[in-house]
Amino acid sequence: MFDRLHRLILEVHPDAKVALSYGIPAYRVGRRRLFVGAWKHGLSVYGWQADHDAGFSARHPEFLASKATIRLRPEDAAGLGDDELREFLRATLNTGD
Repeated sequence: MFDRLHRLILEVHPDAKVALSYGIPAYRVGRRRLFVGAWKHGLSVYGWQADHDAGFSARHPEFLASKATIRLRPEDAAGLGDDELREFLRATLNTGD
């Protein structure tokens, strides 16, 4: 699941810089950052803003763990198509340039 998300992030943002931050991978494009943590339950995606998520959080409130955290279990991610994830990932790291 992490590999899938990593691949999609770099597909929509090939210029993203990847580094460890707070012990988890962080993807940076300009001033925007997106953190992806792998946990026992699956993945958590941190650091995105609701006004920069292409409507993902409104369509999938069941994945919201807190204001800026999406929690995806393997069975959740299996139900999400790559196109929907690409749209979310493109929007979260879009710098508006």
